[in-house]
Amino acid sequence: MNATQWLAAYAEQLGAEAPSPDEFKAVLDLAAEAAHASERVAAPVACWLSARAGVPLERAIELAREVETAS
Repeated sequence: MNATQWLAAYAEQLGAEAPSPDEFKAVLDLAAEAAHASERVAAPVACWLSARAGVPLERAIELAREVETAS
């Protein structure tokens, strides 16, 4: 089972839609920003935080980049 298949099955279990290809890329971009600016473990938590806050992915990526430049 590849990542797309697993995520589709997981989304179904959650009662949610699986990410589109663009959303999938944006999540990976956000995770990359967090991981490269900090530690790898920041990647999944940054994605969780942005979802919990209800922040759109593009804005979440912008904010992640601002955190890196502010430090």
